[in-house]
Amino acid sequence: MEYTHLSEFEIRSGALSMWTPELAAGAWQPDDRPLTSVHTGYCASVDPTDPLPGRGRWIGTVFEMDAPLDGPTWRETLRRWHARHEGLRTTVTPASADEPRRLVAAPTAVDIAEQPVAGCTDGTRINEFLSGTLEERLSPLVWPHCLAATVEHADTGDFTVLVAADHSVMDAYAQAILILELRTLYREVMAGEASRESVTFGSAADFAVLERASAAELGPDSPAVATWREFLADGAMPRFAPQAQRPARAELAQPSVSRRLLDLTELEQVEAVLDQVRHRMSVAVFAALAVANQQRFGADRMRTVMPIATRPDLRWMESMGWFVNVVPVDIALTPGVGIAGAMDLARAALRRSRTANDASWSRVLDLLDVAETPRFGISFLDIRVLPGYELVADLRGRTLRAESYSTDEVFLWVVRAADGLYVSTRYPAGFPAEVMDEFLTAFGQALSSITAAVHADGEGRAGQPCAAVHAGGAADGLSPAVAQTPMPADARALRADTLRVAVQAG
Repeated sequence: MEYTHLSEFEIRSGALSMWTPELAAGAWQPDDRPLTSVHTGYCASVDPTDPLPGRGRWIGTVFEMDAPLDGPTWRETLRRWHARHEGLRTTVTPASADEPRRLVAAPTAVDIAEQPVAGCTDGTRINEFLSGTLEERLSPLVWPHCLAATVEHADTGDFTVLVAADHSVMDAYAQAILILELRTLYREVMAGEASRESVTFGSAADFAVLERASAAELGPDSPAVATWREFLADGAMPRFAPQAQRPARAELAQPSVSRRLLDLTELEQVEAVLDQVRHRMSVAVFAALAVANQQRFGADRMRTVMPIATRPDLRWMESMGWFVNVVPVDIALTPGVGIAGAMDLARAALRRSRTANDASWSRVLDLLDVAETPRFGISFLDIRVLPGYELVADLRGRTLRAESYSTDEVFLWVVRAADGLYVSTRYPAGFPAEVMDEFLTAFGQALSSITAAVHADGEGRAGQPCAAVHAGGAADGLSPAVAQTPMPADARALRADTLRVAVQAG
């Protein structure tokens, strides 16, 4: 599954409709549960007068439903989806300068309105219309925070689905799982069946209660604060190859690059070697990026942040919401180190980052009096942990991010997909495209070299017995509490290690 821009997805021509959630007057009710720390700060960062509140902020998913479009059935599908997920029928209202207040609508209060878009049938024109609409209508301050669109393809008897949301109500994991959730709901409605009930559709607001309580316990002497303090010892968030940056106008959109680094045969060869030396692919990815950074830019140290999933219990396994934390990763390579040695160093760095797993990064930065937000981030996701990942590819499923206009941010998303290893990146318009191309090529070459390097090294340092560790997770990918929680029967298709998969926080 690629992580890309809507403009890079070829929408087939057809009949376009927007589907907008609606509420009856008086549906909003005050709710005493807080917002998460990051949600609170995010709302404070948004200008309520901005005519394009979604510009650079929205995220979403696009796929092709393998069934004809029936309007009433799709409307009921979306209604059930909003009724199921409290986060989709939640909004905020100003309570003070620093702390918005949560408002929640009842499951029965939501209806869905269809708005056909007449005269917009060409795929390219549809893409442009949707991009503009999402920038105008999606905001963390104004409900609805999630919109849907369909493009009916009468000639092929199917339809394209776009679901887009403000980041405050959706994260990368939710982007991926909603494809099969909506497909299942659509088929249930079409068959006249009741929707599946599950304990795994927990409320994002209940998670916020736990997150804020945990954040309140943090202090200057907390281990997570110490980890971040050391990471920021020079007083600034790390930048990607700052010596290669060139000035660029702020109105220029960031370039985006997506490519396959390893095909399935090459990837499986690398994974077989990693199994022998008991390293995970996440370790190999971060090691190869550090090696490429050293080779291309002469930097023996790669500092970056890593988004991780923070669904601490199975009750949030299938929830729609923003369950993401950010942890610091600091990989120091010795001069001339090979990829096998780099994997040992990367693994140690990822283990150090675990001290910050459950500590709200925005709260930590407040304690350290750091106002700057991350400028360089790396995310890794193994798509195979998602239920039905093979079908997602058949449905042309893509996770989407809005075009960014930052003049200094660089983010990389590495995905272990069904057919290989992919990387996507966005970087400033002033950063030379050929320099990024050379870096990504070096990254791919470092990954490819693992097979030969480990065999040449024999058992070597990389072959020492060790417990395999997910990036950003405990040795088994779970917190102790989750590891001891029985898997619900109706969630048996899901794997618990998704809870600690590193995902994009964009």
